[in-house]
Amino acid sequence: MSEHNILEVEQLRVSYERRKSGLFEKEGKTEILHGVSFSIERGEVLGLVGESGCGKSTLSRAILGLLPGGYEGSIRCAAGRPQMVFQDPYSSLNPAKKVGWILEEPLRLNAGPSGKDSAQARKERVLSMLERVGLEEKIADRFPRQLSGGQRQRVCIAESLMLEPELLIADEPVSALDVTIQAQVMELLMRLQREMGLAMLFISHDMRVVYQLCQRVMVMKDGCIVESGDVDEVYFHPQHPYTKELLEAAGIGETDERSGEDASEILSR
Repeated sequence: MSEHNILEVEQLRVSYERRKSGLFEKEGKTEILHGVSFSIERGEVLGLVGESGCGKSTLSRAILGLLPGGYEGSIRCAAGRPQMVFQDPYSSLNPAKKVGWILEEPLRLNAGPSGKDSAQARKERVLSMLERVGLEEKIADRFPRQLSGGQRQRVCIAESLMLEPELLIADEPVSALDVTIQAQVMELLMRLQREMGLAMLFISHDMRVVYQLCQRVMVMKDGCIVESGDVDEVYFHPQHPYTKELLEAAGIGETDERSGEDASEILSR
């Protein structure tokens, strides 16, 4: 594994057993990911784009070891287990527990046999992380249902960072939020990435969001990576027809035919 990389994925294949559900349907395997290979460097933000159902979330679950059926190929991570920020902040938080308990739980579970972190030390780390993600200390005493969508997503981000991971997987982390809150959470992610030197796999169907956050981007279609490269190269000089289709659907082309604007001008808005 290259010393510059924090994650290397080689020839990843994921399939599931297809059970017979009708008289003329045969049993067998359906392949979801078809030999996916890529790497992420330390401190790099890599975007993954594609329409719903193309395999993006399956890829993230494979990296996290959350696929019950396993996979074929190789996944190597140089920094322990990555952490995850999910799309729906409400469903990923325990509704029966207060925010302080939720954020402290990873510290309790990873304290080791000595339990060296005292309850007071854990509480201080929780309050420090709340401040870091732009939330007041009093949020620790609230239940998820008492928070706004933006506050809940900030709590999810805080939870994912409690163990100080080097690699973060963000699966559509702003798509469930309104536009104003999306921008605020995006700014938070970008700031935390810079401050903590995080590497990140940022999964989204929103081409504009990916352009703002990522240095490189991969385009996935039907379980395959059809194009990848620096964001400027892929966005302004796309090679694959599907990439061009995604850009056009997002209102991004090499030149906007109606206004004559360059794509870079459109994306900078």
